[in-house]
Amino acid sequence: MKALLTGFSLLLLLSFCTCDRAFDSQGVKQSGSQVVRESDSQVVKQSGSPGVARPVKETVMAGLRRPWSMKFLTEDEALLNEKDGQLLRVNLMTGDRIPVKGLPADLADSLLFDTLALPPNSAFNSAHGKRVKFNAGLFDICLDPEFEQNQWVYLSYAAQESIHGYGLRVVRGRLADDALTGLETLLTVGPFTPVLFHFGGGLTFGADGKLYVTAGERLFFDSEQPAETVAQNVADRRGKIYRINPDGSIPADNPDFGPDAVPGLYARGIRAAQGLALHPHTGDIWFTEHGTIQGDEINVLSAGANYGWPLETTGKYRGGYSPPELDVVTTRPAWYWLQTVAPTGLAWYFGDEFPSWRGDLLVPGLSRGSLWRVRTEGRTVKSLEELLVDDRSRTRKVVISPEGKIYLLTDEEDGKIIRVRNKNNEQ
Repeated sequence: MKALLTGFSLLLLLSFCTCDRAFDSQGVKQSGSQVVRESDSQVVKQSGSPGVARPVKETVMAGLRRPWSMKFLTEDEALLNEKDGQLLRVNLMTGDRIPVKGLPADLADSLLFDTLALPPNSAFNSAHGKRVKFNAGLFDICLDPEFEQNQWVYLSYAAQESIHGYGLRVVRGRLADDALTGLETLLTVGPFTPVLFHFGGGLTFGADGKLYVTAGERLFFDSEQPAETVAQNVADRRGKIYRINPDGSIPADNPDFGPDAVPGLYARGIRAAQGLALHPHTGDIWFTEHGTIQGDEINVLSAGANYGWPLETTGKYRGGYSPPELDVVTTRPAWYWLQTVAPTGLAWYFGDEFPSWRGDLLVPGLSRGSLWRVRTEGRTVKSLEELLVDDRSRTRKVVISPEGKIYLLTDEEDGKIIRVRNKNNEQ
């Protein structure tokens, strides 16, 4: 364990020295806005080079309150969650937006932040006594695989149980006449604490028809870790990925973490994962993971896996933390960056507008407003290209329409839905 951590530290030191170039342990190289393996014979070209895709942005809708997730009902209509606002039915052609009624009554909104209720040095003192959101609000939205028949809509959000008690909750309700009816709670991730960070809340249905949910560990400073770390403790609900049936019951074939494990546990060692994406052909689920200081990752989900946090990281720790040394087997990331990206809601692309991108993973980043095209082979990352480097926007999620159009949701007070077009098709 210590040898691995020492190797990561040396790798980070080398990255600071070279600045524009770094290598991971598998020989993947990054230079400027592109990343290629040294062993690859074909180099990914820069956006805008002659004969290749030329992505450009077009704002479809503005004036949204930090849009977090969107699921298409038709090619033009979608349900959209605003983290700081409402669930909306939006029409991307007309610009119409209709609030969907029936949201959970315990949705945390306009939170009164009390630093005195938190451990010392665990929050931003300047926010004391103010109404803030931080990471709380409405998160992901998911449609049932049989949505056309049953109209079930699944939501994740920050729930409030007391004046300073917040946790993650997943519910479902039937969509009828622009309202959610018959709400059912499927999963609650406590304990309910005053901390307003790293709820997680990523949702996706797998090829097996099960619902997968990410739950963050809820700590901001790593030095707040208890002796038995949150994400490693199978009896603690935080810092995990869950697998449940659509009705919230637990699948009989879930991995066994022992008699003390929380129900529905599928994987552990998670710090702050938000994005989940099902590969439509392989059935693999890929997810993004926020590091602290660097340490951002792309991972492939496996039953019973331990993704290492906080025992291992490809970045650094906050607050002078030193992890315990435990004898555990961990799963290495498929990719990690040496700069801060803050990757979020990723999506697989199989559309026709960008033929050279078919089968690639599109990963947005909150930090610096980056957008990455990730080429994979099986469960291996082969190359990365950073797109739209001259037109950045703080992006929360990539969403693909039924016909294969690419949309971005921007994490801004004046949030936007942005269409990514191929300018080469317009000439």
